[in-house]
Formats: sequence, structure tokens, C-alpha cells
Amino acid sequence: MARNRSDSQTWSWLVRLNLALSLLTMCHGHTHRRGEGRRGGLFVKGMFVFGSSVVDNGNNNYLKGSLGKANYLPYGIDFPFGPTGRYSNGENVADVIGGLLGLPFLPAFADPRTRGPVIIRGVNFGSGGSGILDDTGSVVADGVISLNQQIKNFEAATLPELKALLGQPKPARALDGYLFLIAAGNNDFGLSYFLQNSSSRPSLPVFVANLTSTYATQLQRLYNVGARKFILLAVYPLGCSPVTKQISNSLQCVQAANVAVQFFNTKLITMVDDLKQKLAGSEIIVVNTYKIISDIIKDPIATGFRNTTGPCCELKETLGVRASCKEGGKVCAERNKYVYFDGQHYTEAVNDVIASKAFFSDSSTDVYPFNLQRLVL
Repeated sequence: MARNRSDSQTWSWLVRLNLALSLLTMCHGHTHRRGEGRRGGLFVKGMFVFGSSVVDNGNNNYLKGSLGKANYLPYGIDFPFGPTGRYSNGENVADVIGGLLGLPFLPAFADPRTRGPVIIRGVNFGSGGSGILDDTGSVVADGVISLNQQIKNFEAATLPELKALLGQPKPARALDGYLFLIAAGNNDFGLSYFLQNSSSRPSLPVFVANLTSTYATQLQRLYNVGARKFILLAVYPLGCSPVTKQISNSLQCVQAANVAVQFFNTKLITMVDDLKQKLAGSEIIVVNTYKIISDIIKDPIATGFRNTTGPCCELKETLGVRASCKEGGKVCAERNKYVYFDGQHYTEAVNDVIASKAFFSDSSTDVYPFNLQRLVL
């Protein structure tokens, strides 16, 4: 299926062109296309992706009973292969980051075809609705692969096969040159913490302490099997999403939700600083998606957006909330002008901006402590 691009969508491709030209300059004039890998110091073997619907590229398609699927139009309306399970009109943020690194579209772990040589450039384990905590996402029925289970899938299935394919004389070094991208935490708030009865819900500091402690243990597991370079996506401004505002019957961003995730994001930085002291040779960067998206919402014109509040697609109601696109429903024409594609997920244009900041920004408030370009040098 060919990309369906209108003239109004040119902005996103101009961003891509500028990013590509910048990379060409840094890479000593070499030309790169998706799937070739970077040269001139910007080379990575591949990338393994974990997390929620922010990065899920089709794993939930294979889960019976899941209510969290995006394998129908208008999802994927601008993606080269149509609807694949990505929660966007086009590429998700993991796709865009992978493209900047010269990687191909990564296969979904749950796809039976994700075996053999196709795993050498990386695999995507992400699952819509999942969280850092095992019980997060139970609201979307039986279709959640928790972060713990995603890591187990990597340890038990993908890693042994990768080592065999690479024929590493030193298996412990098999993951040298691979990046580990993790986008987790948003559902632990949206599909867990805020759904709990206020009388039985733990205090925010207690909940966040448990969340960061669990997250640190999960990163330690990946480190123990050879992972060294990590990219963590902070939690986005949950309170500004259309679905959160709908649930709260508010026209403005719900500050209680934003304050909670900001508290987590602050503790995430502390967790990273502590981990790097314990995990010798590790490099961990945090992409501040909260700030990047908040900046777009505050000044949309600066990055070419117009609609920062409403969804681009017509929404359907599930379990009393309107979060996902209606199958075959109406969709906006100027998708690159919208921040939100559905009730909670972003358009490809926003993912372009996040990836651009992650790769090039010199501000530690955008990506901490340094950018992805430096991580892969």
C-alpha cells in the first residue's frame, strides 16, 4: 500500500529531509537509506524495543481477547504497509528513531515470521496497554504483554537465537552495538493508578517509588544479559490527552494527572543517575517527551501544528471512554497539523519532532544527560 500523502502533509517530509541532510553532514558525506545502518561513527547493529502502545508495532494483533488493537483503518493510513497495529496514522516514535539510525522497520516479536535472520537488526516487543507493573492493563482484557514478560520473551527466545545467528565467540558481547529503547510508565498511571479507588490508592510518592524500583530491576535484567545502551522515553503529559479530558469532563489539561507524571519523570532521572553508578559501562539517556509535547501544545505554530486538543480520527466508545479510532471512521485531512491522532496517541508528525529532539537537541531538559547522536557515536 502506497503512502497516502496530501499536499498539506509536506511539512513532515521536509522535517525528515532536514534531518537526513544533517545526518549526511555528520557522517562525512555518506548516503544512507532505511536499513543500511549508519557509517562515519553513527553505526548501530540494531535496536530492541520494549514498552506500551507508544511503540507497539503489531504485537497486540496476535493476542486473543485484547481490546487494545490498532490493526484497522484509519490507523496506518499514512504508513507504507497500511494498518499494522501501530497506534498512529504513520510511523510511531520507535520507527522514526530507527529510521534516523538507518535501521529497517523492526519485526514484531509475536509475529510467527519473526525468527531467523530478520531478528539481527532488532525486534519490537511493545504491547499496547502494558506497563512497568504486571497488573497494569488488565482493563483491556487478556491482551497485555507486561514489560516483565516482554523482557522474558527477549531473554528466553530472541537472545539465544541472536547469539546462534551471530556466532559470537564471546556470547557476553553479543549485544555490543545494540540499542534498547523502552517507552513505559504511561499506562501505569492511566490504566492503573488513576483507576484505583481513592480510599485504597497508595500515596503518589509510595506508588512512584514502587514504579521506579520495579523499572530499575527490569533495566538491571537487561544489563545482566549484555545490554549497555538504553534510551528511555519519559511519560508524556497524560492530562492533556483528549481521553483524559473527556473522563475528567474538562476542556483544559487535567493538572492532577500531569503533576503525577511529572513527579515520576523527575524520579526517573534520579533512578537513571543511581543506576549508572551501579551498572558499569552502561549509558542511559532519557527523552523528555513530557516537555517536548508540552512545548508543542504551548506554541504549536513554531512546529507547524494547528490542532493541539482534539483527535484527528473519529473515536469509538469502549468501556465507557472514547480513546481509539472508529474502524473505517472519518479522519482529518491535514494530519500533520494535529498533535493527537486518536484520543491518546500522537500523529507521525509529533513522533518526528520527538525523534528529532532525541537525536539532535543539546538541551538536557529535552534529552538527559545527552542526546542519542552522542550515545551512538
